[in-house]
Amino acid sequence: MARAQRRANVAARIFGLLLLIIGLSFIGLLWFDILGLVDARALLYPVLKTVGLATSDRRINPEDPLLLDRERLIKTEKEMALQREDLDIRAKDLAKKTEELQQKMAALADREKAEQDRENSFNQLKKMAEDKKANLEQNAQYLTSMPPSKAVSILLQMGDEDIIDLFRVVEAQAKAQGQYSLVPAWLALMPPDRAAAIQRKMVRKPEN
Repeated sequence: MARAQRRANVAARIFGLLLLIIGLSFIGLLWFDILGLVDARALLYPVLKTVGLATSDRRINPEDPLLLDRERLIKTEKEMALQREDLDIRAKDLAKKTEELQQKMAALADREKAEQDRENSFNQLKKMAEDKKANLEQNAQYLTSMPPSKAVSILLQMGDEDIIDLFRVVEAQAKAQGQYSLVPAWLALMPPDRAAAIQRKMVRKPEN
């Protein structure tokens, strides 16, 4: 029992001496490195890397004439990397805004096209109404210039709605010229049932 305890004490002393020797050796290497006698960092780097204390592979030589230039270059590269990240963010933001602007422009173009189509439709309807009015006025003058019986024979070939529109124009022209309208005479020469139907429709259809 006592022998085992003595052996444990001796082993502990030996282990302690080994740790002391290793510590003194480590301190000596650092001191020699400071004095410039050895490059302790190169010797200790594998050990420090194994225990996780070596954070960078880059070593700085204070006697390197290009040290300042290299440090400036590293700093410039870091700044450029940050600038590239900022530019990437701005480029993405610009692309998003450009897409939104294109969508708004497309919507505006669609609205303008729809408005143009409505305007074109209105102009076409207006032109059609003007052409119809011009044709009615010309036909009214043509019919009033011929004998009533001949005019009635032409009117009977037309539809009731067209006859009514023509009668309205004839009455308006006669009123403007201070003359009597030929519409009653034309109705009197038409078959009674056709004349009655036209008169009923004229009452129901308001003037434009």
